[in-house]
Amino acid sequence: MGVSAEDGAERLSEAELGGPLGVRATLVQFSTAFCQPCRATRRVLSEVAGMVDGVEHVEVDAEERLELVRRLEVRRTPTVLVLDGEGRVVRRAAGQPRRVDVIAALGRVV
Repeated sequence: MGVSAEDGAERLSEAELGGPLGVRATLVQFSTAFCQPCRATRRVLSEVAGMVDGVEHVEVDAEERLELVRRLEVRRTPTVLVLDGEGRVVRRAAGQPRRVDVIAALGRVV
């Protein structure tokens, strides 16, 4: 999984994501129907979001939201974005994340 920091210039809304933003942070997962690693990623992100108050997990179907995929330059699934409490993209990773990496990325945001 490659992780990169973002400059926070890109901001996403609940309407764009189709789900609620967390008060402290949001874990956004871009998935496709036949992506095996997406299933494991869903479990990890849901588990971490459940452990940390004010953090939400929102899954976006990449095939249904092509305009958002293009705008955010999502190249593969799963891709995970970490948003701060204002909906700004502050971290990004491609591939299946490990729970420890998700917790570490959240630690830099919350």
